[in-house]
Amino acid sequence: MKPIVTILIAFLLFTNCRTAEKKDDQKEAAAVEFWKTDFLDDFETFDPENWQDQRIWVNNELQCYVPDGEFGTREVSEGTLKLKVINLGEKRSCDNLDKHGEQHPDTEYVAGRIVSKNRKEFVKGKWTARLRLHGNGEPSMFPAWWLLGAQNNEPPVQEPDEDICWPLTGSGEIDIFEHHGDVKKDHFTTGAIKSLGECDKGDWWSLRKDFPATLDEYHDYSVEWEDSDLVYRLDDKEIYRNIGEGDKYPESMFAILNYAKITDSPMTGEWVMEVDWVKHESRK
Repeated sequence: MKPIVTILIAFLLFTNCRTAEKKDDQKEAAAVEFWKTDFLDDFETFDPENWQDQRIWVNNELQCYVPDGEFGTREVSEGTLKLKVINLGEKRSCDNLDKHGEQHPDTEYVAGRIVSKNRKEFVKGKWTARLRLHGNGEPSMFPAWWLLGAQNNEPPVQEPDEDICWPLTGSGEIDIFEHHGDVKKDHFTTGAIKSLGECDKGDWWSLRKDFPATLDEYHDYSVEWEDSDLVYRLDDKEIYRNIGEGDKYPESMFAILNYAKITDSPMTGEWVMEVDWVKHESRK
């Protein structure tokens, strides 16, 4: 009888394993089928149907955003996008204006910033970018991957309905990835900006949180609308949630990738954020 019992046990174990594997496969298939990709840029080229340069002065940043990859600040090569901050070694004039029309002072720092504004804009869904930094933790570093409401009234203003000031509904902000080099190495911040109901008045802190990650390695950084929540994921694993905040962003939103220099700390060499791909998915 013992051999029969042994065979029976082995058969049951095999059956249970196959059932568990089948359930896992079904879950994985369901997760894949849950989303429909409606935008994907894998940066084989710089596609003006997807992106445009944005030249703007915000947050008292020290760099000047320049167009067309001038000085090598925006480069697409070997299947990735590289956005850079570069020290030219001498000051030059900068045509970037702030939202009040004041011109950026002369600066030796130039950088790249691209937006999908009036190119690829979506309501809710899920935004993801796969990116890495070449070096991190140096004071003054400020690279970011984020979203802004499509009716934002900051340049470039190209449509008649782009008349809503930040961060009111229509011009709301969600930060998927920000690295603050002045704070610490191998950490990033994620979360929404809470509107305080007036132009230029937002709460930067209460809905955001800092997380560890090896920033010089590729990671997938995403935000998705799940019912009324905003869910933030690192490599598809939930790390943070803005409970009840998703309904406060009903507007179409566009994506922004930029690299800024935020303080007076000395800069060595050049800073690079390398982006493998960006995509948006909608729920089926």
